[in-house]
Amino acid sequence: MEESFQNFIADLIARRIAGDIVYSNNPNTGLKKWREYFEVSQLEVARIMGVSASVISDYEKGRRAPGAKFIRRYVRALLAIDHQRGWKKLDSLSKALGIPRGAIIDMMEFNEPISIGGLIELVDGVLLSPDYSDSIRAYGYTLIDSIRAIAELSGPQFYFLLGSTPERAIIFSNVAAGRSPMVAVRVSLVKPGIIIIHGPRRYVDPLAIELARLEGVPLILSLAKDINLLIKKLRSKVGAEETNYLSVLE
Repeated sequence: MEESFQNFIADLIARRIAGDIVYSNNPNTGLKKWREYFEVSQLEVARIMGVSASVISDYEKGRRAPGAKFIRRYVRALLAIDHQRGWKKLDSLSKALGIPRGAIIDMMEFNEPISIGGLIELVDGVLLSPDYSDSIRAYGYTLIDSIRAIAELSGPQFYFLLGSTPERAIIFSNVAAGRSPMVAVRVSLVKPGIIIIHGPRRYVDPLAIELARLEGVPLILSLAKDINLLIKKLRSKVGAEETNYLSVLE
């Protein structure tokens, strides 16, 4: 599970790096900048991409113009090497970008958007707050340990977590009665599209339900037997094209 989550973070970072290269004044020098940041030689990148080192040199020196496909392969090659080295640069970049990782248990994309009804069925859920738009869909999910989130995340990190997932379901696990997660959502400047809580079996704080109603955010209680079963159910809807950066090296 940790490996899959690392790959997901790597994809987030890859998109940032590729965007930086594309939007730079000179994409060719952007390629070189990131290669040097990862402390990777032209020969190492070339070996993974299946080209000669002279091809990499031509792109970095501007003798060839990199297209989207080349940039994507180039960035993935850098991350594949970083994976082999223990994700040292990835860890630094994720911290610099403020990606909160400690409290996140799992984070994935679905094969296709899931309606609230489909999501309720998927997580063995009960809809607690019915006030929502019928157009809301979940394109993925972020599973959070609510205790660790409260104890470890700063305010900006928590806002980043909520704000970066407007079309995703945020799932709070290890929840006692649901009040703390919904208070956090209430005071946040940005709101997630769907909230799921996992933990309460017999009692959900009425204030949590009222806060969800006031925010217009659907609140779902998952009755999945345990967290592992919940993850298994969620993963059954995850896309099959997840990148395994170590396999790129093979």
